[in-house]
Amino acid sequence: MRVVITGGSGFIGSHLADRFLADGHQVVCLDNYITGHPGNTAHLTGRADFELIECDVSDGIPVQGKVDAVLHFASPASPFDYHRYPLETLRVGSEATMHCAEFALKAGARLLLASTSEIYRDPLEHPQRETYYGNVNSVGPRSVYDEAKRFAESTVMAYHRQAGLESRIVRIFNTYGPRMKVDDGRVLPTFCAQALRGEPITVFGDGSQTRSFCYVSDLVEGICRLLASDYSGPVNLGNPNEITIRQLVDEILAVCNSTSDVTYQDLPEDDPKLRRPDISLARKVLGWEPTVDRSEGVARMVDYVRTELARV
Repeated sequence: MRVVITGGSGFIGSHLADRFLADGHQVVCLDNYITGHPGNTAHLTGRADFELIECDVSDGIPVQGKVDAVLHFASPASPFDYHRYPLETLRVGSEATMHCAEFALKAGARLLLASTSEIYRDPLEHPQRETYYGNVNSVGPRSVYDEAKRFAESTVMAYHRQAGLESRIVRIFNTYGPRMKVDDGRVLPTFCAQALRGEPITVFGDGSQTRSFCYVSDLVEGICRLLASDYSGPVNLGNPNEITIRQLVDEILAVCNSTSDVTYQDLPEDDPKLRRPDISLARKVLGWEPTVDRSEGVARMVDYVRTELARV
């Protein structure tokens, strides 16, 4: 296949590029580097099967020639980033999604949309199934990301129903691994960096809120299976092994052999208290479930952050 990946130099997008190239496909990577990093795909530069186009996909998809699949992964994804770029986040969820849908439709390509567990926001159902509609504050500070993704899902399904677009939607739960930005505010890289530096670990709230962390290689495997499947509805991909934030701190401190203190700050507005995917559908239609245990994944993450900190 020839595959277009928007946000292809981002955390997840760059891992997808590696995977598709390893499987023998051609990859066209589109990125404007608002939150992506050129270093994530630098190792692919010069390959005949890899093309990089610096552009803003909210303005259009500047790709010529045959295309078999479009994976729309362009968007700020951490609270730090989408609070910094609220309008860009809304545009990439709306205008860019429409551009991707129109482009895929004309190319006869399949479109896979990267959605998010954040569309469930602070859930009243636990664990969260794809049939749950969510509990979202549409005017809150985090709504720029939540509503952008909810609109994107609506857009893709409208093109699917009205125009016959071949589409897939993945709802991604907390994912971690190499190429995450150490300073983007997400808990795993932040906690690892603070522990390795010997700084106080900053916990928002009392630490009782839960998350479920999926290693990036597991997510990529699920995305590839979803793209190849015949299922057009949203599918949760994440690790159902739930943990409190305070437990996560203790695990990271142990791996880092750190004596950092723990400090507590007020929980941000609309921050979800619970987060765990129901992956029954992924098991049924994709034969997928995560394989990387959190203890192994956290150890890899600590090694990655340690290497990143040594560069500065």
